[in-house]
Amino acid sequence: MIKETITDAESRMGKTMEALQRDLGAVRTGRASPALVERLTVDYYGTPTPLNQMAGISVPEARLLVIQPWDRGAIGDIEKAIMKSDIGITPNNDGTVIRLAIPALTEERRKQLVKSVHSTVEDAKVAVRNIRRDSMHQVREMLSEKMISEDDERRAEQQLDDLSKKFVEEADKIGKTKEHEVLEV
Repeated sequence: MIKETITDAESRMGKTMEALQRDLGAVRTGRASPALVERLTVDYYGTPTPLNQMAGISVPEARLLVIQPWDRGAIGDIEKAIMKSDIGITPNNDGTVIRLAIPALTEERRKQLVKSVHSTVEDAKVAVRNIRRDSMHQVREMLSEKMISEDDERRAEQQLDDLSKKFVEEADKIGKTKEHEVLEV
């Protein structure tokens, strides 16, 4: 029973790290990356649709994204979605594809992005701590129902502490990597 609780906590913490990496992938750096726009939702015939489900996104150059919709009638909708988003890039539409030229980041914008990275990392660390707290609560319930001994409870709590510490450190490492990427000129 304790094993299942710890395995579940580890799985949930791992998914939190995956979500953190996905969220940080959408943070703009000086280089073009499909992750910048692939999760944008476009109002496609009245239905919110992720951009990566309605267009091909490619990176032909280091500072250029090309979006080629499978339905040319959706170009205007895609353009509007990009303009509404907070990525700060103006789309260039030639009727068949949309080009996004990624400008070099200013120092001020870099600092804003670093703050955003720190905030996202902190949210992930809070999520890991919440998972730890929930799992600790489950272990304490097992103790109160006399399903486990006090020694088992202490061991399980120690394992959960070690697990959460490992994932918090991983979140910090992921955040530092992204911060260096953002600050790179």
